[in-house]
Amino acid sequence: MARSSDILKTIGFQKIFIISVVSALCVAIAACGFRPLYGEAGGADAKALASVSIAQIKDRSGQKLRNFLLERMAPNAGARESRYTLNVELTENKSELNIRKDESATRANLSISANFTLTNVSGGGGIFKGTILSTNSYNVLESDFATLSAENDARNRALRSLAEEIRLRVAMALRNPAVFSTPVPGTPRPR
Repeated sequence: MARSSDILKTIGFQKIFIISVVSALCVAIAACGFRPLYGEAGGADAKALASVSIAQIKDRSGQKLRNFLLERMAPNAGARESRYTLNVELTENKSELNIRKDESATRANLSISANFTLTNVSGGGGIFKGTILSTNSYNVLESDFATLSAENDARNRALRSLAEEIRLRVAMALRNPAVFSTPVPGTPRPR
């Protein structure tokens, strides 16, 4: 009987120890200033993201990217005050992979690069710049329609990925107003 009570006491102590450690970690994380980007406190970020005006982007891929950005940054925005302007330029490259003996490809990579500039138009005129690259693969099939469909699907995946990454970088820039400080000419900007 003494052994079973000792086992129960040991299990009880282990549970108490685990609960104590988890509680201590939660307090430590809360104390360090950690703020989740997707949490309830992110409501302020949603307002800040809604204050970003997204400029027109040329070509069909640019139209799709702009729509994806609007969905992520200001889904319910009507007439709003724009404190920032986001300009994006896209560059697209295709490279063929898995070349057969007859010099036809069976696979291809579609790389889309987005150079973006976030400008503070409400005061100070500071800017925040970034570059993002997304590469997606697709199969090159004997049917031209199937290949075109696969390429369009790869393009849409790349554009969605770019939109999400741009949204995250813009949200982080809006949380840290120091990135909008205008550097003295000739002084390298910290990265």
